[in-house]
Amino acid sequence: MIAVDWVAVSSIVTAAATLVLASATFLSVRSANRAARAAERSLLAGLRPLLAPSRLDDQPQKVGFFDDKWFLVPGGGAVAEASDRVVYLAIAVRNVGSGIAVLHGWHLRPEIEPGDNDHAPLEDFRRLTRDLYIAPGEIGFWQGAFRQPDDPAFISARAAIEAPRRFAVDVLYGDHELGQRSITRFAVTPRDERWIAGVSRHWNVDRPDPR
Repeated sequence: MIAVDWVAVSSIVTAAATLVLASATFLSVRSANRAARAAERSLLAGLRPLLAPSRLDDQPQKVGFFDDKWFLVPGGGAVAEASDRVVYLAIAVRNVGSGIAVLHGWHLRPEIEPGDNDHAPLEDFRRLTRDLYIAPGEIGFWQGAFRQPDDPAFISARAAIEAPRRFAVDVLYGDHELGQRSITRFAVTPRDERWIAGVSRHWNVDRPDPR
């Protein structure tokens, strides 16, 4: 008669049960983490803004500067005006994303070169002096100005406007939670005594680029 070591059998069964339980726990945790990541991506997508030019048939945007200078920016258009003391810039934009856009800063590119696919370092962007929010699906505007005539950017901007020739403005913005920052490059082109706005590039700052 074969003697059975029930202590050893019990240990083996317990070890097997523990292994099964550990495997189930691991799979459950991995599934839960996957679901949490999917939920987080869905939540972030619901907060994500994306700027584009407004449509040509959109209502003009009234844009004022602190020195009481006012412009009416047409749909799909821009304003660019230069004097000896100030360069005024404004673009009518539409938020085609699903979250509120909060505009942070901007960087002027006085010329657009073929194959110019990089944006300036974030520390070179000029911070906006007022908070600009654009609700999802709504139109709004971006505005900026140069007020120091000896600033090289002032000189370059004025030269582009007076030429006139196409230039670009890179606009930095994010969602209302101050995350998911993006940069959209708006190309501003002279056409029939007015300025037309278009988009030539988007970059993601806080997440992988779209390309």
